[in-house]
Amino acid sequence: MLAVPVDRLPAARSCRGGCAYEPKWDGWRVLVFREAGEVYLQSRTGRPLAAYFPDVVRLARAGLPPGAVVDGELLVWASDRGRTSFVALQRRITAGANAVRAARAHPAHLVAFDLLQAPGGAELLARPLRERRARLADLLADAPPPLTLCPQTTDAAEAAEWFETWPAAGVEGLVVKGLATPYRPGTRGWQKVRHKHSTEAVVGGVTGTLSDPETVLVGRFDADGRLRYAGRTHALQPRQRRELAAHLAPAPSRRTGGVDHPWPRPLPAAWSGQLERSAPLEYVQVEIALAVEISVDAAFEHDRWRHRPAFVRVRPDVSTYDVPLTGVADPDG
Repeated sequence: MLAVPVDRLPAARSCRGGCAYEPKWDGWRVLVFREAGEVYLQSRTGRPLAAYFPDVVRLARAGLPPGAVVDGELLVWASDRGRTSFVALQRRITAGANAVRAARAHPAHLVAFDLLQAPGGAELLARPLRERRARLADLLADAPPPLTLCPQTTDAAEAAEWFETWPAAGVEGLVVKGLATPYRPGTRGWQKVRHKHSTEAVVGGVTGTLSDPETVLVGRFDADGRLRYAGRTHALQPRQRRELAAHLAPAPSRRTGGVDHPWPRPLPAAWSGQLERSAPLEYVQVEIALAVEISVDAAFEHDRWRHRPAFVRVRPDVSTYDVPLTGVADPDG
């Protein structure tokens, strides 16, 4: 079951049966199928994950009885930072033959938030969330600590406090669910609100053309003055395309030939930081001279926004050297 984005936290009585508020984690969604003698982990896109997470397989085997099917989130905590680390989680996928060693270095946690099938195989999809949640809580009462029940509240004031304070721990926002609703796979029956703020970034390139840009590739300078790639925006609206195009110039040519630009072309697929890697991205390199305002969420790690920023406006009044440096706390964040 999926969630539709909303701009503000829904009121407590706006959901069917009342609203339940849960953290929106910066991890990987996973379905856990506990079968007799076997555990199957499946990503939201249907990808099998058990080979990458042998520690979670052991957790599920120890903490879930046969027949149970649980919906939840895979997380890796960075103990030195006091928050979740999506990069450390991603390294579990790329560990290959070193999966066991990676599990020791970056142990995963499973935060469970729904029970789709009870032990013994009784399907619960048609049952209300209130009942599924209560049965899940009973099921996990004696589970090992890394297999934990997701926090939940029905108090809108408490939820608002979570929304404001928990991003520091790697929580992106909140997911809001109706307590009387069934579980409908593939439908957007929940709501999600992300913690967002506006900030500035430097334009490093665009997809499309200089006269009709489609998306913007943005970055920030590091302490050595090198522009580091930080993310790619959502698709621009027609008005935004016209506004941005008026300020773009092609990257200058070097005297020795080629283009003077700090990023490779095409942009490597690995730079996107996603589980399902796309192909390298073709783009147009531009002169590094323009700052823009973007709207971003809390999923920022290793100097990149994991979710696409939203383009807000061109900032010709802001020097690129006044944009916050990468690796330095953003005063607006």
